[in-house]
Amino acid sequence: MAYEFLNEDQRMLREMVSDFAQREIQPLAAELDHDQRFPHETIGKMAELGLLGIPYPEEFGGAGMDTVCYAIAVEEVGRACGSTGLILAAHTSLGTNPIYMFGSPEQKAQYLPRLCSGQTLGAFGLTEPGAGSDAGGTRTQAVQDGDHWVINGSKMWITNAAYADYLILTAVTDTSKREISCFIIEKGTPGYTIGAEEKKLGLRGSDTHALSFEDVRVPASQMLGPRGQGFKQMLKTLNGGRISIGALSVGLAQRALDESLRYSQDRVQFGRPICDNQVIAGYLADMATRVEASRELVLRAARMKDAGMDYSQAGAMAKLFASETASWCADRAIQIHGGYGYTREYPVERLYRDAKLCEIGEGTSEIQRLVISRQLLDAR
Repeated sequence: MAYEFLNEDQRMLREMVSDFAQREIQPLAAELDHDQRFPHETIGKMAELGLLGIPYPEEFGGAGMDTVCYAIAVEEVGRACGSTGLILAAHTSLGTNPIYMFGSPEQKAQYLPRLCSGQTLGAFGLTEPGAGSDAGGTRTQAVQDGDHWVINGSKMWITNAAYADYLILTAVTDTSKREISCFIIEKGTPGYTIGAEEKKLGLRGSDTHALSFEDVRVPASQMLGPRGQGFKQMLKTLNGGRISIGALSVGLAQRALDESLRYSQDRVQFGRPICDNQVIAGYLADMATRVEASRELVLRAARMKDAGMDYSQAGAMAKLFASETASWCADRAIQIHGGYGYTREYPVERLYRDAKLCEIGEGTSEIQRLVISRQLLDAR
């Protein structure tokens, strides 16, 4: 079992986050989904516990823990509420990590303490109407004007957009070379507009918006890292994000198994609990096996990241298998619940809707298969 190999710090963190999530997050999950409401109070409590800066050094206000601890936290929060898990994942791996990895000392000192402490949330502006899987097709442009850059364009499907004080943005800085650079954009900058909230299938408690930029002037000091390095920065950021989505997927899959075990022991048909039925027992066994395999893959990628190894293929494998496991387990959970599972009376209906995004966000399953296969072939 993956948890048998956790060290003492990792084990204690898991117990703490699990207890908090079951007590403070899970009771609100159905309401957040139904009302499409952002969990402000819960995020504040998570910040007080230090959950918004787990993998970052204490000098920046983080908890100084490792990626394994972070993955465990995302899993446990996602197990209680997928929406809240996604908010945590997007903030940490997409909104904060680029500044930690590529920021100047001045940028780190200015932004990381507020992000790690949870005084604000972070967001990542990559996807565009014409640039989804083809992220290199970015059309948002930044034109230099003295000691500023002027940005025009749009982004879509941006998580945390309405509640983030800072946005990491990708933009083309030289159209002749298709040169892409990253910028830190502050909320409230003139010309930076947040569009209407998207009406989504699942993960409805996390906000998702389109963004538009019309002659947004950004100081040159807000460029993140060297000019022209945005594409490489984006790929490195997404590698870490795949661990996040993999961990969230494990949480959703584990919850589907939890609910299925509970229901199958309580539901009596033909005079016996349905868990005694060989078919149902087989479903439970397969769910448990896939959940455990997914968790192992996610924690393996996290350990490789902590060790400074190239984890791009491991992250893609973890994200691919865990996300498809989450959808499969949610489907089996509804089947085990029968007609009840098709209603909102039981949480498996929500899990079914929430899990689908995990096969799309941070690179679709198809993109993960391309990443994995290309590395396999390149190694020959």
